[in-house]
Amino acid sequence: MWKSESLLTEQSNLFYIEGACQGNLGRISYRMDALLALDGIKILDLGRLEPNALCTMILGDLGADIILIEAPPAVGKRQAGLAPSLAGGGERRYRRYRAHNRNKRSISLNLKSEKARHIFYQLAKMADVIVEGFRPGVVKRLGIDYQTISRINPRIIYCSITGYGQDGPYRDLPGHDINYISVGGALGLIGDRNGQPVIPLNLVADFGGAAMHAAIGILTTLIARDKTGKGQYIDISFTDSVISLLTSRAADYFEHGVAFRQGENAIGGGYPYYNIYKTKDGKFVAIGCLEPWLWENLCREIGKEDFIPFHFKLEHLHRRAEDKEWEEISSYLKRLFLTKTRDEWFDILSQKDIPITKVYSLDEVFLDQQVLHRKMVSEATDPIEGKIKQTGIAIKLSATPGKIRRLAPTLGEHTTEILTEIGYSQQSITELRQEGVIS
Repeated sequence: MWKSESLLTEQSNLFYIEGACQGNLGRISYRMDALLALDGIKILDLGRLEPNALCTMILGDLGADIILIEAPPAVGKRQAGLAPSLAGGGERRYRRYRAHNRNKRSISLNLKSEKARHIFYQLAKMADVIVEGFRPGVVKRLGIDYQTISRINPRIIYCSITGYGQDGPYRDLPGHDINYISVGGALGLIGDRNGQPVIPLNLVADFGGAAMHAAIGILTTLIARDKTGKGQYIDISFTDSVISLLTSRAADYFEHGVAFRQGENAIGGGYPYYNIYKTKDGKFVAIGCLEPWLWENLCREIGKEDFIPFHFKLEHLHRRAEDKEWEEISSYLKRLFLTKTRDEWFDILSQKDIPITKVYSLDEVFLDQQVLHRKMVSEATDPIEGKIKQTGIAIKLSATPGKIRRLAPTLGEHTTEILTEIGYSQQSITELRQEGVIS
């Protein structure tokens, strides 16, 4: 039996954690007020980057038991430079703040070792899902690919997340979010009319695209397995996911043959009713008056009823207006919003059924009353590091709500614990560590 180093209580937004295991990987239970939706689902997470980790974080928040399979330091040298320096004992603090690895346990395995692969096979026998993010072909070389694992566990659901997918001419090319949104068409649509694309962090391909599509794919195949009794392989491409997110824009192109151009359409900043405006204090507000009645509300509030006839039309989705009235309206609104501060405009217009929001910096987001009300800031307590803030759980379930049960683990923090659960003695664990199989 194991017990985590924290205790479970919940008061306000504070979470303290406790867990108990019944002696093997397949039966993990937690004392909690409500059943979690994915209780009983076991996932092996081989992901090396944050998009994969976000996918399994979502599933872990909803109750899945996530075991993070990590390479020992000597094996994972190529990834070492991607993390900040952890000199001076900073690894624990750094790791605890990585919310995308919360609700997970970590085992450190050198999968290039035959003995480590044997351990992985034992874990795979008891698992429901495996998620990996290596380049195509890597897991096959390691001997942990879907074909191999499905012979060990025919019910396994195996999800691979790669840049361009498991086939096609780009299959083996390296890449990151910026590359996938370029090929997928999103980068060419985001920016102003001057023609310079704007990089939207890595929110589109990495997080909004692949991570979410992978989570949906895994949940879908879990339902399908209940019907067929068999697992299956999931091939998720970052690029495919970007194109999927562009479904509405693609529909307009396929129908009319006119491609969106950055900064020249209704939802890309081409029109004043859906745009960003600088305010007196140098900050910004966002106005989203697409519907004619919302535009009318704004025009009446600012005393410009003559602007009312100029509102959204379907052709605005495809091109920028050529008539000079729109330029005049845009210039007027730019001057007008410079007469008051961001917060003053929000206080005035938000009360008049006008879609206005403040454009926040990141530090402002986590002070907003709506964000706090929706519990999108959580505060967990680590026995050593103290209180640690992180983002909350976005999926709100009424009967089986998600829960932050544990903070992100340090590298290999649960190696001994997990190996003990599947039958390894303390002596054999010590020998494995001395041989470099685990760390």
